[in-house]
Amino acid sequence: MATEEAAGGMTTYIKHHLHHLEMGGLHVDSIFFKVALALFFVLLFIGVARRATAGVPGKLQCFIEMLVEFVDGMVKETFHGRGKLVAPLALTIFCLVFLMNFMDMLPVDLLPGMAQALSDHPHEAYLRIVPTADLNTTLGMAFTVFLLIQYYGIKHKGVVKFFGEFVTAPFHAEGVVGKILCAVPNLLLRLIEEAVRPVSLSLRLFGNMYGGELIFILIACMTLGGSLTSGMTWVMAPVQFIAGFIWTAFHVLVITLQAFIFMMLTIVYLSMAAEHH
Repeated sequence: MATEEAAGGMTTYIKHHLHHLEMGGLHVDSIFFKVALALFFVLLFIGVARRATAGVPGKLQCFIEMLVEFVDGMVKETFHGRGKLVAPLALTIFCLVFLMNFMDMLPVDLLPGMAQALSDHPHEAYLRIVPTADLNTTLGMAFTVFLLIQYYGIKHKGVVKFFGEFVTAPFHAEGVVGKILCAVPNLLLRLIEEAVRPVSLSLRLFGNMYGGELIFILIACMTLGGSLTSGMTWVMAPVQFIAGFIWTAFHVLVITLQAFIFMMLTIVYLSMAAEHH
């Protein structure tokens, strides 16, 4: 009986933490944290830029300068077309995705617990604080990158040549008949390639962040399960602390790597769109 109560309590706990704050079908919590982190990013960089000195820089200015130079170097090595906005775009993507991922490092019950404490209906006070663990967020960013790919392709090649490559690459043949025969598989492969890009971008980021969020919730269930079964909270607390510390240390690498991968794939896709076959 105690085991069933513990299982039911943990199931309710997990479902509550994986439920979005919704309003009119929109995930309000994802939108709020996404906008808040974007404003934080913009204000931080503007503030550092205005206080930048030509002499010995401060620690924050030094860190941001290193970050800007790193991203700019990656863009110069990867993107071979014309585009002054590619480097700022890559920097924005990396920083914003990292900040959204970093929300997963906060204690699981910190902000949701505050939302419950301030609500008149605690059981209905839902709040998820990791925007990238929401498929709507990652799919929206991936779709924006997809539109940029089409824009840069048309900008560098023109409308006729850009859409002409849909039926002339990668297979090419001489003569009218050969070109017609190659057009069908070329178009099919190109459509699959274009469709896969936003899907792979969005699902990769979403899957990693959703899995990381779920593991943090399961680690938090250790002491919850101990209190619901036989009062073993004090026994499970050290185990939870050690498990949480290990996963947090590893997850720092995950959130950074996922931000870097999203940025690099965006640069690569834009470079491929700008290249002439």
